[in-house]
Amino acid sequence: MSTDEPKTDITDIDASPSGRPASARRFGVGTVVIAALVLVAVLDLAAFSAFYPRDPADESQPCAFPVCFIKGTLEFPAPHVLVGPEPPAGGLVITAEPSITSTILTLWIVSAVLLVAIFLMSRGGAGKPGRLQNVGEWAYESLTNFGTSIGGPAARPYIPIFAAFFLLILFSNWAGLIPPIGRVEFLRAPTSDVNVTIGLALVSFTIFEFEGFRRLGPRRYLAKFFPLYEFKNGIGAGIIAMFVGLIELMLDFVRPLTLSMRLFGNIYGGEVALGVITALTIAFLPVLLLGLEFMLNLIQALIFSILSLMYIVLAIESHDHEEGHVAEEVVAVASGHAPAAAH
Repeated sequence: MSTDEPKTDITDIDASPSGRPASARRFGVGTVVIAALVLVAVLDLAAFSAFYPRDPADESQPCAFPVCFIKGTLEFPAPHVLVGPEPPAGGLVITAEPSITSTILTLWIVSAVLLVAIFLMSRGGAGKPGRLQNVGEWAYESLTNFGTSIGGPAARPYIPIFAAFFLLILFSNWAGLIPPIGRVEFLRAPTSDVNVTIGLALVSFTIFEFEGFRRLGPRRYLAKFFPLYEFKNGIGAGIIAMFVGLIELMLDFVRPLTLSMRLFGNIYGGEVALGVITALTIAFLPVLLLGLEFMLNLIQALIFSILSLMYIVLAIESHDHEEGHVAEEVVAVASGHAPAAAH
């Protein structure tokens, strides 16, 4: 009999009936969820204790429950200005004076954290990647597969733009769920500020317009909106085609507005709801709402980034194959005789 068989130390065996090694223990989903709920409640209580709501009208007076709690917790709706002139009072006023607000500062912090995380994930070598690099590669590959499955092969060169929008907006959204952010004047979720969402939408608009001109050239790109070639099929066909092109042009300029307002409305509305419930119940009931906001913030980041990617794909798509057929397709769709692909 061989005496070289490995001996099992009794300390390496878990006391559970399964005999699983202690190093292989895993926390169950229920344990993780309970731990997360407890952590959220503790953070809410700590934030409530450290940043007790104050009466905005008179901070020397005690804060009356519940109206003062709500007003003292929320920031409506313009962000606090840290550096620069204060916004004029009296309602919605559009100004062009540069300033640094609480949302801009939080956006810089989120951007810095993401850049540091990406740098740390990319430090591993190609032969022996570390755990962080594996996580980063898995996340990027998942975003690549998702983006190309929706936009097709034409979307692959623009996956970095899609991933950058998604990660920046996602963590900007999630930043508002951390109790200290939104409780102090100098920190607030970036995407709860309409100025930030408009800026992101204008960046997206600039990218897909630039790519349309670059890939197709000015003449072919503008022909999408001004199909003058249709007049060779008759005045009626030309007028219909120009009408459709002008509608597409209007929709092209409406896209930044819809992108920015959708993101701002959902994030700010969630922040208001979370702030009101937190002010009224201190800590425990907002835990469930926090989980809902966690998922909604993820969905909103995905919607913005996917729409930006699809707008780029549509901008670089050539309409040369449709020359001479725009008016006919419009008439066919209106009459209900168009093929399924036209719809």
